[in-house]
Amino acid sequence: MSMQVRNSSATGRACHEGHDQHHGQAGRNGHDGHDGDKLYEHAPCGLLLADTDGLLLRANGTACGWLGFAPSELAGIVRIQDLMTAGARLFHYTHCMPVLEGRGSVAELQIDLRHRDGTRLPMLVNIVRRREGGRLRDQWALFMATERQSYERELRHARKLAEEALEARRDAECQLRDLNDALCAADRRKDEFLATLSHELRNPLAPLRSALEVMRRTPAAEGPNARLLGVFDRQLHHLTHLVDDLMEVSRITQDKMELRREAVDLAALARAAVCDTAGLMEQARHSLELALPEQPVTVDADPTRINQVLVNLLTNATKYTPPGGHIGLSLAIEEDRGTGAHAVLAVSDNGIGLPPHALGTVFDMFSQLEPALKRARGGLGIGLSLARGIVELHGGSITADSEGEGRGSRFTVRLPLAQGAARIQAAAPAWPAPARILVVDDNADAADMLLMALEQFGCEVRTANSAGAALALVQEFAPEVALLDIGLPDLNGYELAQRLRALDAGRGMRLIAATGWGQEKDRQRAFDAGFDHHLTKPIDFERLRSVLAAPRP
Repeated sequence: MSMQVRNSSATGRACHEGHDQHHGQAGRNGHDGHDGDKLYEHAPCGLLLADTDGLLLRANGTACGWLGFAPSELAGIVRIQDLMTAGARLFHYTHCMPVLEGRGSVAELQIDLRHRDGTRLPMLVNIVRRREGGRLRDQWALFMATERQSYERELRHARKLAEEALEARRDAECQLRDLNDALCAADRRKDEFLATLSHELRNPLAPLRSALEVMRRTPAAEGPNARLLGVFDRQLHHLTHLVDDLMEVSRITQDKMELRREAVDLAALARAAVCDTAGLMEQARHSLELALPEQPVTVDADPTRINQVLVNLLTNATKYTPPGGHIGLSLAIEEDRGTGAHAVLAVSDNGIGLPPHALGTVFDMFSQLEPALKRARGGLGIGLSLARGIVELHGGSITADSEGEGRGSRFTVRLPLAQGAARIQAAAPAWPAPARILVVDDNADAADMLLMALEQFGCEVRTANSAGAALALVQEFAPEVALLDIGLPDLNGYELAQRLRALDAGRGMRLIAATGWGQEKDRQRAFDAGFDHHLTKPIDFERLRSVLAAPRP
């Protein structure tokens, strides 16, 4: 084994002092020679005294014990080189001796000695050359390095483990970043897919809604056909709500839903929701019990969003209650000294109920009590998730209770009462005076059906199926209002709006985006392009009436 020399250290000085004590220092400090010899003999390191050729003159008991010799077998008989391995002996002659002769000391020399039985003994050695009685003597201090080497091995192993753990942590962090990037990309793709799906579903719904509005204002809507039109109306509303729910949940999860709050009568909203779901309840032969106060219960809320909540809860109760069931809708005011007054809306039923394990997850996205193949009641499992999101945005809460499967359910909504609320807005006025309206849509069915519906309200209407045709028609028709689709074959609706605004005839025109694209970024892009309003397909004619009746922004 090779030897290594380090040039300076204070290690072992205490053991060298053992030599000094042996030569009388102990006596100078006030200790007798016996104590000094005892300290020398049993020092925690091996102590050797040799001449410059390496002949051992003395060895303490610790060194003799480590080497397996009696003191009499070493002193004056054995040279220190005889106790070294071959490699250590060569290193001692070529490296250690020159340093010792030139500097007078060698510190922390790592060397292998041999036990009497041939066992290798790893040692850490300090050597000091001193003059004693006119002669040079080498004082050796030996330290067993077995534990040191073991400790160093443990340190190297611990360092290796730490480096491996650090590398594993870095790999895990990289994987987490990659996973997070993948999840963000998947979330963006999901939003894009939902937006595209919503657009594609709304496009065919638009002409159906317009056609239904036309049919309801014809003699054919009377008699036996009234029931058929009612079916069409309910199913169109259902499809439209499904599309809207998809987009609303996406907005809520991204904190992008915008509330248009106003002072509203919750009792009036509850009655409106009952009207919206009356067809479904009649079809299922349910009985509805209302417990609504006569006086207004005013909350500061977005009436459209709260209507969504109520319709979803009533629709949910209707679906999950067997035919001929009983549904209840109640509204009351609850006083609480800690949280203030709240309006408490409750929708109850005697339907299939909720098992205990479902009470904690019923409001989760896509939560369903039954696998998809076993469901006969339909739905995407997002209505309750949407309801919770809307209620929490209003500072309220929604809870579900049930006594178990087959024992019905109860959903309770709590909303803070408005403080010093303004008066409730009056009912919307009738349709405004007839107007000249241009409808631009590349879907001929959608354009024609919207034309027919608007003509029913006394409007003068023209249609165009491209941006180029619309620009040409504007010059001769001079419309007051233009309903523009966004996805046109030549220019998109945003570009068409900008072109219209650049015309003399288009500066005072009311521009309304009528599109299947309904995300907030689509609304903002429409306003940036010069639109006054943004409506999603299928057009809600009551919403369109409000837009036409309102002063231009």
